[in-house]
Amino acid sequence: MRKVAVILMLAALAACGQRSALGLRPGQQLPPAPYGRADRPAAAELLKLPTQAIPERSVELRTRSEQREDDPFDLPPPESPQPEAAKPESAKPQ
Repeated sequence: MRKVAVILMLAALAACGQRSALGLRPGQQLPPAPYGRADRPAAAELLKLPTQAIPERSVELRTRSEQREDDPFDLPPPESPQPEAAKPESAKPQ
C-alpha cells in the first residue's frame, strides 16, 4: 500500500511540470510569412485566436417553454407523383 502511495505522489509531482512562457528551441524558426504578407508574424500573433474560432452567442437561451411562432418556411414535403394504374390490355386489333 505504501508503494502505491509513493507512486501516486511521484506521478502527481511529475504532472505539475514547469510553467513558463512559450518559446522557440535553439535552432528553430518561426513559420514563414503567409502569402501576401511582407513581414513574418510574431509568436504572440500566431497564438492569438481569431474571432471566428470563438464566436459569441448571438441568441438568448429560453428559460421557459413558449409557444412557437408560425414559420412560413415550415412546409410539408412535396407529394410524390403516383404511378398510373396498370391498364388492362384490351383485345388487340388485328
